[in-house]
Amino acid sequence: MKRALTGIAAAALFFVLGACGGGAETGAVEGRDSVAARGTIGFSAMTLTNPFFKIIADTMTEEAERHGFEVVVSDADRDVNLQSQQVDNFLASGVAAIVLNPVDRIAIGPAVRRANEAGVPVFTSDLQAVAEGVEIAGHVGTDNYQGGLLAGEAMIEALGEAGGEVLILHFKQANSCVLRVDGFRRAIEEYNDDRSDGRIEIVAELEGGGLRDEGYRAMADGIQAHPDLAGVFAINDPSALGARTALEQAGRADQVRIVGFDGELAGRQAIREGKIYADPIQYPDQMGVMTVQNIVSYLDGEDFERVHLIPTRLYRQADAERDPTLDQGP
Repeated sequence: MKRALTGIAAAALFFVLGACGGGAETGAVEGRDSVAARGTIGFSAMTLTNPFFKIIADTMTEEAERHGFEVVVSDADRDVNLQSQQVDNFLASGVAAIVLNPVDRIAIGPAVRRANEAGVPVFTSDLQAVAEGVEIAGHVGTDNYQGGLLAGEAMIEALGEAGGEVLILHFKQANSCVLRVDGFRRAIEEYNDDRSDGRIEIVAELEGGGLRDEGYRAMADGIQAHPDLAGVFAINDPSALGARTALEQAGRADQVRIVGFDGELAGRQAIREGKIYADPIQYPDQMGVMTVQNIVSYLDGEDFERVHLIPTRLYRQADAERDPTLDQGP
């Protein structure tokens, strides 16, 4: 989980995070009479351990409150069975709409169908559901294929004319990550076309889990299997940061360039410090706001863009050095 970049206000750049709790639930701000006047929106986040999804939850909650809705947030903890149970809980409680970051783009299908049969609209944010026979009322996410193309361009920059072996840290359960890798591979293929010297060879795709500890373990294995690695593309910042730790411990941090994806705070700080080369950055705050606006339009019978993809922007060290949200040091 498509080419053109759009002009996005510079201020939005510094609002970004650019992919686990124990199933705890939170809601909108309490004590406000207007909240829930129009109903409740159930949001099942893929994992609130990743700051990216927490930003979506927080901005969705704030925007919903402005429209008279309450948002109940559940952490699916990367467990599709738990997420399916959360959908059933939302249906039993009579929510007006459901929003999902699908844990598994296909396996979530039966739960979505149950919501369809109950007449409750299902929206997706960031991650899409692609199971057959399901109806998704609206989706707001990143143009992940376009972001993958930018990640490929960043890797080409990072490796220069020498090229070299590259490893991908994947998370195939998420459609967004599949699209990122597709775009990345396309950019590398086009670079290699008709080139005999300095080619970039993708030597493996390893499961990085989208989390720092799993990215670390996958990278540690990758270093052993591919001692001549020159680059790593990690599908999000947590896995990129885990890869960086593994490379540092192996004494390979200076030889292997990392391209991540997200633009979350820790990732941008690592780019500033030269630990990650670049990120195509995402805008989770915009996703949260636009998802609620789509729900309101749907319930009010108004037209809206059913699939809206937000282009990414490539964020390099020069951008990080001008980023006022980062720790600039002494």
